[in-house]
Amino acid sequence: MSDKEPKFKKSLTLLDISTTSNTNAGCEDDCCKVSEIPHVQNTEDQSGQKSDFLIGGMDCPSCALTVEKAVKGIKGINGVQVNYNTGKMQVVYEDEKVLDQIPDTIKKLGHTIEAVQKKGSGRIYNIEGMDCSSCALTIEKHMKTLPSVKSVSVNFSTGKMTAEHDSSVEEIIKEISKSGYKATLVSSKRKSDQVKKDNSGTNLIIFSGALLLFGFLGSFANVSPSFTTLLYAVSIIIGGYKPARSAYYAVKSRSLDMNVLMTAAVLGAAAIGEWLEGATVVWLFALGNVLQTKSIEKTRNSIRSLIDLAPPEAFVKNGQELIRKPVEEISVGDVIVVKPGDKIPLDGLVIGGESSVNQAPITGESIPVDKQVGDGVYAGTINEHGSLEIKVTKLVEDTTISKIIHLVEEAQEQKAPTEAFVDKFARIYTPIVFILALVVMVLPPLMGIGTWGEWFYKGLELLVVACPCALVISTPVAIVSAIGNAAKNGVLIKGGAFLEIAGRISAIAFDKTGTLTEGKPKVSQVVLTGLSEVELLRIARTLEEYSTHPIAKAVAQYAKDKGVSTLLGDKFRNIVGKGVGAIIGDNEYFAGNLKLFKELNTSLGELESRILSLQQEGNTIVIIGSKEKIYGVIAVADAIRATSVKALKGLQAVGVNQVVMLTGDNECTAKKVASATGVNRYFAELLPEDKVKAIKQLQEEGNIVAMVGDGINDAPALATANIGIAMGGAGTDTAMETSDIVLMADNLEKLPHTVKLSRKAIRIIKQNIWFSLIVKALALMLIFPDLLTLWIAVISDTGAALIVIMNSMRLVKVNG
Repeated sequence: MSDKEPKFKKSLTLLDISTTSNTNAGCEDDCCKVSEIPHVQNTEDQSGQKSDFLIGGMDCPSCALTVEKAVKGIKGINGVQVNYNTGKMQVVYEDEKVLDQIPDTIKKLGHTIEAVQKKGSGRIYNIEGMDCSSCALTIEKHMKTLPSVKSVSVNFSTGKMTAEHDSSVEEIIKEISKSGYKATLVSSKRKSDQVKKDNSGTNLIIFSGALLLFGFLGSFANVSPSFTTLLYAVSIIIGGYKPARSAYYAVKSRSLDMNVLMTAAVLGAAAIGEWLEGATVVWLFALGNVLQTKSIEKTRNSIRSLIDLAPPEAFVKNGQELIRKPVEEISVGDVIVVKPGDKIPLDGLVIGGESSVNQAPITGESIPVDKQVGDGVYAGTINEHGSLEIKVTKLVEDTTISKIIHLVEEAQEQKAPTEAFVDKFARIYTPIVFILALVVMVLPPLMGIGTWGEWFYKGLELLVVACPCALVISTPVAIVSAIGNAAKNGVLIKGGAFLEIAGRISAIAFDKTGTLTEGKPKVSQVVLTGLSEVELLRIARTLEEYSTHPIAKAVAQYAKDKGVSTLLGDKFRNIVGKGVGAIIGDNEYFAGNLKLFKELNTSLGELESRILSLQQEGNTIVIIGSKEKIYGVIAVADAIRATSVKALKGLQAVGVNQVVMLTGDNECTAKKVASATGVNRYFAELLPEDKVKAIKQLQEEGNIVAMVGDGINDAPALATANIGIAMGGAGTDTAMETSDIVLMADNLEKLPHTVKLSRKAIRIIKQNIWFSLIVKALALMLIFPDLLTLWIAVISDTGAALIVIMNSMRLVKVNG
């Protein structure tokens, strides 16, 4: 994949936000590519109702493909998309009745399924007392007769009902009781997003392993061979029933997954009398599956745990009373009270009280932020001390933390270039080895080379080696781990493609104003020529008080902070592009630039060289005086962020060679800021289109370029760069939508961590791929010299997959 591909994608995102449906995993064909970017048609393109489910027990992308094909085979299903990375499935259908068939289909494949809570006014209820699927149908039919119920779906296998309704929760519970069942509201979405733990697989492994052990020990004792064979057979049946059932439905769905290959190998081993081998293969395969599933669920739960950040209930102020309510029932405009030490349940504005709030869960900032009346707060952050009254500004599904979770899940569903390549390789590799196994079983014996049993066994070994689990899993688990780590550190990486590019960047371009600097001018120096500072500032504040210009505001605020009051002024006038004037007392005073006072023919004397010197140092000059005399000069400059210098040094430490500043300011100002921040290069006096040219120049020099800006004013440059990074995403929805990477805090503190994490992710992905290929190659080479056995082949496959997963999970623990 070329470095220009994400650029094309970003231009779509920036110019036409309506086209930003996420690219989804799982497409088998190359029919959906746009400029070679891995893009997959998803369920958004299909008409009908949509429902989301969590699928548990998928330990390999081929499992996701099998599930997808199986569900597609249900009559009435218009479209299915299963994402292995997030463990989610979206189904498109016309009639809700078809949903009743999905749980049975999924369970037959050996997986668990749970409905995901709907957005809007949808609610999840636990239903007690159902003992068959017809009970679920009874409840569903009854609820559909109620005018207040817009939609309802009852899942017997999970014991849950999803209903969208206008009536109160109490009324719904009452209606359920009429049908003879008990309902309770699942007040928190996080509870509905957790797949139920199923320990039956572990128990079967223990039982199957015990029978295998007894059979093996019996072969050394004076025990009948028929009895040991029986023990092995029962062990195979107990341990292999689940994968065999999954294999049956995979074949029915015309899918060639690991269950099919392993089942064929075990049946073949039994057919040639290798009962010990067959039982060992089954047990090792089942054990490997359980360990893989548990490991992968840990990476998935690292994202799902974000949901637990915001509390499920809040104290709502009703007059003088505080009423505890589920967050789903709280509306925009309601006032909630958050006590010291509690988590803030919803986004809002502080309307009463003062406190410090730990925003680390959202922005990654380590230091609590002071909050007072008028300040915004985010759901999931922690109120350190002092009670706060907060006016709710967003519903639970629209909070910043909800958007983070949604964007992270979308990011995990996008295939990185490496992952797309590996998937394509695996789709070719598996059937080729499968056919080769059949050839090995049949052709040599027909040609009179060796015996049928000998070559049949080699063919079975090839079937096991044909499972590309470790290879296919090498990239997605690493990407999920890295994106999850970044999200917890206040950085949103919007897909594997951008993670890979971030790991290869050699140049980062920064917008100056608001990125390297605070974007808020401040008084840096006051030069007096006759008046005291207080007298000068009184005149300055009087002149600048009512101006909306940022420089004027900075001067007025400086005087105000010094406790200087205004004078009585009259006949205020704005002199466009030059300054302001007013009558104060009996004289007319002016505040403006050098041009204004030259036009007034006011003598500057020796002060002119001082003014030019201040300008060369990057200051904007405000001269205070009259037509006859200059009373003083106030220098204003944009302060450099405290975190900028540290962040830029951190970037150079992790190997970013070119740290570049882009600014529309003059050469002198640019030079001063560049010197203070430590950037390698700067481009000054740039218009927006010139910033694009500067990015292209860096790219022509052979650099992979990232552009850091605010996500709005710098849109053309962000789109031109190989990767666009926006700051302050927590406070700006636009920034979260328009860039490839979002720094949730309004500083550059987490940028070095993002680059470091991305580079480590690329290293781990490469390690995983090479390790998987080498293990597979060694296994293939050991087959024909008779050095490989079936059980060693299984260990090489499942063991390699486990090692790859554990290696990828190291990314979860990379410190920010």
